[in-house]
Amino acid sequence: MTRLHLFDMDGTLLYGTAAAIEISRQLGVEREIAELEGAFLAGGMTPPEFAVRACELWGELREEQVAAAFANAPWLAGIREVWAAIRARGERCAVISLSPSFFVERLLDWGVDEAHGSRWPSVPFREPVDPAGILDVAAKVRIADELCEKFGLNRTDCVAYGDSMSDVALFAALPVSVAVNADHHVRDAATHAYTGRDLREAYELVGDPR
Repeated sequence: MTRLHLFDMDGTLLYGTAAAIEISRQLGVEREIAELEGAFLAGGMTPPEFAVRACELWGELREEQVAAAFANAPWLAGIREVWAAIRARGERCAVISLSPSFFVERLLDWGVDEAHGSRWPSVPFREPVDPAGILDVAAKVRIADELCEKFGLNRTDCVAYGDSMSDVALFAALPVSVAVNADHHVRDAATHAYTGRDLREAYELVGDPR
């Protein structure tokens, strides 16, 4: 038997923060991104609209700043160890995030099998955002299904880890889910709930199905 473990990134692998916040911190525009995040969470902005506005805000962004944002972010402990354990058991792991792929895909170097994020222009930005490449909540379920097909698995073979309302649809589609540092709305939708800063402890809640 094998399984596919699907991880959200913002607020899940990243403790109490998101890629957009960490990138904005490098550019000194934390207040501006907080305003955009607030509008997005309040439903006044679609994912593509948020991406366009953030891209404008990050007009001076360079690769070294993305690297610094990634390196200095407060990641949960044990991420590499969990992914190594998953792969050692012959299972698969993937990250699905609405955040920019140029940030999400850096996790491939940590041992995850797949890393999927919104397709933004390459850094430094020379082209506009293509709305068609920006993921929304429904995309998490779609990408999960695509990964199942790629690996020869079914939804019943999947485990999801997430923290926000954007993960609830995926939780509903899969038999096992872990709410990580989530509020009660998300915890109530999950099979398991974890509060803490070590992914190894969240992973232990799932157990070995064999």
